[in-house]
Amino acid sequence: MTDSALLHELVAFSAARTPDVHALTYGPHTLRYDELQAQVGAFASGLRALGLRRTERVGIYLEKRFETVVASFGAPAVGGVFVPMNPLLKAEQVAFIARDCSVRVLVTTPERLVQLLPVLADCPDLRHVVLTSKAPADWALPLGVALHTWAALLDAPAATGHRVIDTDLAAILYTSGSTGKPKGVVLSHRNMVAGAKSVASYLGNGPHDTLLAALPLSFDAGFSQLTTAFHSGARVVLLNYLLPRDVLKALDREKVTGLTAVPPLYIQLSQLEWPATIGEHLRYFANTGGRMPRETLWALRTRVPKAKPFLMYGLTEAFRSTYLPPEEVDRRPDSIGKAIPNAEILVLREDGTECDADEPGELVHRGALVGQGYWGDAEKTAERYRPLPAGVGGREAGLQIPELAVFSGDTVRRDAEGFLYFIGRRDEMMKTSGYRVSPTEVEEVLYASKLVGECVAFGTEHATLGQAIQVIATAPDGSTGVDLPALQAHCRRHMPAYMLPAGIEPMAGPLPRNPNGKIDRKLLSTAWHERQTT
Repeated sequence: MTDSALLHELVAFSAARTPDVHALTYGPHTLRYDELQAQVGAFASGLRALGLRRTERVGIYLEKRFETVVASFGAPAVGGVFVPMNPLLKAEQVAFIARDCSVRVLVTTPERLVQLLPVLADCPDLRHVVLTSKAPADWALPLGVALHTWAALLDAPAATGHRVIDTDLAAILYTSGSTGKPKGVVLSHRNMVAGAKSVASYLGNGPHDTLLAALPLSFDAGFSQLTTAFHSGARVVLLNYLLPRDVLKALDREKVTGLTAVPPLYIQLSQLEWPATIGEHLRYFANTGGRMPRETLWALRTRVPKAKPFLMYGLTEAFRSTYLPPEEVDRRPDSIGKAIPNAEILVLREDGTECDADEPGELVHRGALVGQGYWGDAEKTAERYRPLPAGVGGREAGLQIPELAVFSGDTVRRDAEGFLYFIGRRDEMMKTSGYRVSPTEVEEVLYASKLVGECVAFGTEHATLGQAIQVIATAPDGSTGVDLPALQAHCRRHMPAYMLPAGIEPMAGPLPRNPNGKIDRKLLSTAWHERQTT
């Protein structure tokens, strides 16, 4: 076989073709493809020595670094499933993911493990913790959990992994759910490899490219920087940035040719002065995770006029769905484009029939990139992954085996030329700093503080973040008011930065209810917005 079908083969095949080419850069260090492949194979053998069984989960709680990438490709290589955990998550959220998908092996740093020690006892399936460096000998792990170092794991004897085919599980990516708890989107080798090939084809990626990995690798679009690069034989630069200016410095220093980011970062970048040399090598910039404001798009094009803009739309459940070709940006800057290669995007009515031109309907994605559902959640899977009706797309009535498609929950319209335009979401999910955040996820943290009686969270338009998170809260029973400083301190301890409320407004209770008896989030959100304009 000369073409990759499995996730780890993206590295292996490039290593076979171009072993001496640079594959991965982190700080001052760079791995060639043959070196990266050797580490992936060694990590896979190490997991085999630990007794990892087929499809068992390997959690990765790290910032972007060599070990993160090696573990992400090494776990599937041995037949396991990697579970990337956003490094911004707090200990309780990491523990939830580990419990939810029964993580067997956890890869992290000693510094992060210190924060996790109080919650590891709540992860009953965890058996091994692999640390990037040696930890103090007096650390007490829960009974039955063994501690290993990265170096020792990679020294394990070479071993053959489990049998793996392209429909086997490769990864579980956690995304915020509409009911508050994160949902694990299950992706197969086929999903991830098909996505890499599709995106690389329209971006024109090749060995000449250097891609900057600025997004978290727990994001589908962030991890895509690795898969598209490795499929193409390109180089990836791993960046953990503190300030937007750090991104510009990396673009300049590493002579980056491709940048993918979210609108909040692009808004910040567009307000800075760019070194002129960036425009000499930046070939394209791609947007994902929300609509790019026109002003930001024009500012970026002014700074790097030779770079092609790719405006994209995607969802973790189907990886990537559409892109707008750069030559169409001037004519239709508000469009999310057309379907990516090897995918079909339908716009359907409630009854499953196709909408007419410019008629609003639900965006439905079919094809090889459609994921395998939500881990352990049959109800939510049935809501989002549904059989396509006969006569829609390429489906015919004579086909007996159903085809599952992703019903996105997003309302779009398709114009007469086939270009799609985003209208809105059907659920109450908030999109802030490129992250999808559930209102109830925020509310659960607030309730756990015992500093509120009732509360409601909702999104408000924000020029930089996309949406900011606003909270309305009542005082707990027996209290004279909401202790805002204490509540804000609780949020900082238990929420990643992107989930922190931008504002908390006290209100006398009880909060209004809708006819179903639930707190009326829409009414409170509307009233709050009206108060801001009067």
